[in-house]
Amino acid sequence: MKMIDRKASMLLLATTVLIATGCLTVGNNDMTTEVPEVKFVVTDAMQSSFYDADGNIIDEPELGDPLYGQDAQYQGIIPSYTDNGDGTVTDDNTGLMWQQTPPSDKLTYDEALEYIENLELGGYTDWRLPTIKESFSLADMDGKLNAADIEECVPYIDSDYFDFFYDEGRPYTGSYWTSSVTKIPAQNEYEESEKNYGFNWADGHLKSYGDGYYLDGSSSGSSIPAGVRAVRGEEGVFGINDFVDNGDGTITDQATGFMWSQQDSGALNSDGTFRTEADDDYGYGRTWVDTLGWVQEMNNAAYLGYSDWRLPDAKELQSIVQYGITELPVVDTDYFDLSREDCYMWTSTTCGDFPDTALYFAFGRAYGINLATGGATGMGSDEEMGPPPEDGEESKELPPPTEEVSDEEESSSSVDATVDDFVDTHGPGAMRNDYKDTTGVATQAPELSRQLWESLYGEEYPYDYDPEDTTTIFELSASENAADYIVLYNYALLVRDVD
Repeated sequence: MKMIDRKASMLLLATTVLIATGCLTVGNNDMTTEVPEVKFVVTDAMQSSFYDADGNIIDEPELGDPLYGQDAQYQGIIPSYTDNGDGTVTDDNTGLMWQQTPPSDKLTYDEALEYIENLELGGYTDWRLPTIKESFSLADMDGKLNAADIEECVPYIDSDYFDFFYDEGRPYTGSYWTSSVTKIPAQNEYEESEKNYGFNWADGHLKSYGDGYYLDGSSSGSSIPAGVRAVRGEEGVFGINDFVDNGDGTITDQATGFMWSQQDSGALNSDGTFRTEADDDYGYGRTWVDTLGWVQEMNNAAYLGYSDWRLPDAKELQSIVQYGITELPVVDTDYFDLSREDCYMWTSTTCGDFPDTALYFAFGRAYGINLATGGATGMGSDEEMGPPPEDGEESKELPPPTEEVSDEEESSSSVDATVDDFVDTHGPGAMRNDYKDTTGVATQAPELSRQLWESLYGEEYPYDYDPEDTTTIFELSASENAADYIVLYNYALLVRDVD
């Protein structure tokens, strides 16, 4: 059971949203349609269990415990839905109206757009694809994927209100199209393909996938297949921040009611004092476990005058990601001052499928090994993660993740993969997972990860590691994709509720 730790202002906001009714009236296909009024309300991520660094479920940690402050410790606004009885569901908090039952077949991006254009449901014809923030607003992070037995799966969406269909052959593929696409300029040929952000309702991952176009708008002819769940409601409201610089190192988002630390943990010591770029430890990251402890230390130090900071859950942190911008980091730099442009921020949320890892968001590029190279063919957890096929070549399906890597695969991967094979596979703003601590199977970042770190930041890798430990990224099968960039030492922003 989550411990309620929210301010009365947040409860008042929830009550106001629930009782508020309003609409816009517009013409649509010669019909008069009431467009639901929308609010940027961030609901709770709904993770209910507590975990240790090895992924075991534990009792609720107490204040002072190194694992205190994880997602289940706090409860935000509870999601609330209304089944309208006509194939639509209204989110009582945000005001968005959703398609209850999506088509069972996966569609290419162009097919999805055509489907939406022709959709008539509940007496409405003004349906559209959601943005990635609108889509993620429905996320229930208490889901669980069991690829071996669909009957044991729990989708990452409230199945009391929304229907979801697992792919029986590849149950880990459950991504749905959105209208949000990557805009960061390409650094290589792989990144020339436009990628569309989607949340995977089967395995709880948020990444981007090839939608059949290049960044210049021309067709690549190789869209991946994905699901569709249509939405209707006032556009340009949900996901739009209203930041105010308080002039004291804090930023208030008047749209959501959250207050944020302006600088991330890479520029802060445990006593709340600031590091400068000239300091040897500037830009140092922390493991997830150490970050939870650091948050407690910052509260003990009453950082910026407050002692109720917390590590944001996945939905809270995603609320400030700026999708569709053309420069890194993908956050509003008029308000936030991050240690590095290419950086990664912890959430308090444990990864449901690999509970020895925690979720983080890439505020820089979401690196992984180019699956088109010989270094990691077939190592992805989603068919969607593969590169677009060459002209005239049929799309390839990647197998599910394996618990073990064969000697032949390991030999090929280790020999062929180099630091130059890293590309932005998932897109800035992707939600990924890293090991919680340097324990168990992950005692340090693999050699390729260390090499990428040095190539990104132009500095010697700063963290302790054993040069005799030759573990590779391909052996760390608990990652959602063994070819991902394993960081371990990420940064953190602090959040609290506005008084």
